[in-house]
Parts: sequence; C-alpha cells; structure tokens
Amino acid sequence: MILDWSGLESLLRDAGHSLYGGEAISQLEHALQSAECAERDGAPAALITAALLHDVGHLVAGQGDDDLADGIDDRHEQTGVAALRELFGDDVLAPIALHVTAKRYLCGVEPGYLADLSEASRLSLALQGGVMAEPEAERFGRNPHAVAAIALRRWDDEAKVVGKTTPGLDHYLTIARRAAHTRAGALQ
Repeated sequence: MILDWSGLESLLRDAGHSLYGGEAISQLEHALQSAECAERDGAPAALITAALLHDVGHLVAGQGDDDLADGIDDRHEQTGVAALRELFGDDVLAPIALHVTAKRYLCGVEPGYLADLSEASRLSLALQGGVMAEPEAERFGRNPHAVAAIALRRWDDEAKVVGKTTPGLDHYLTIARRAAHTRAGALQ
C-alpha cells in the first residue's frame, strides 16, 4: 500500500485508535506523543514528521494486539517507509527506516538502556534481531542518519504516557505537509 495524503489521514484517524502493540495507549496517542517530544526538543519539521509517522507501518500491516506475544514481527519500519515514499524524502524516511536499528544500537552501547525499555519494547527487540554487537554498532554509528534515528528512538521510548494531552493530529499533519516533497529524493 502506498499512501497519499487522504489515505494517510484516514489511516491515522481510523486505525490509529487500536492499541499500540502491548502498551496501554493507542497507536495515535503514541504517534502524537512522539511528535510532541520532537517538537518540544526543537526538531525540524522533517524529524517531527518522522516521529509522528515512525510506526505507521503497524497500521498499514494491521498489527494485532497479540502479534508480539505470538512472535510476529511485522517489520513496520520497512512497511512504513514503503507506504510513505510518495510523500516524503530521506529526511523523513531514513529515521523511520532506522528507528528499530537505533533501539538495537542503544541496547548495545548505552548501559541501562535495555533495562529501561518497556516490556513490549523488550519483547519486540528479541524479534528484531536483539542487542547489536560492537562491529554492527560501529557501522551504524557511521550512518549519516544515525543521529536522527537515535533522537527518534528516544522520543519513541518516551511516548507511552497514558492520558497525556498533546496537540491534535491536524497540528502535526500541517507540519508533515511542510516536510513533504516531490517524488525525487525519496528513499528508494
């Protein structure tokens, strides 16, 4: 599925109310909280948009509430990038593509990071390749999008607060439209 603006907005508004894989908030609440964290930290429009849309692949794939417990990795980062490639360029898509890898990286290089992950995030880590070993971590650290992906990952981790009030979806879709691009420059 490749999303256009109408499809993206409908997906977020309709499917976004499903639970966020093993957490106590919805997909949309998680997306809005992630975007709010990025905006709070002064991130550019592209990175705020990446924070908003980093898990859209779960919605596209139709992630079920029990998928993690059943050992299913929907590879949402890849699905999300594929679905969004007509709307955004590398500045949005690369952090989305790398946010799972950034979790694996942080587990390998930052003491205490793994222990601080939510139970659902630890469960998904096992499905996503586990803690990154040193040689792979060194390669990841040299990726030109690593810093953005790590920032996104930290906002992702923070954005799991039950009942938190955030700006609404329209606010962040306005920012996303500013970060949009033409087809040229999209992550292939």
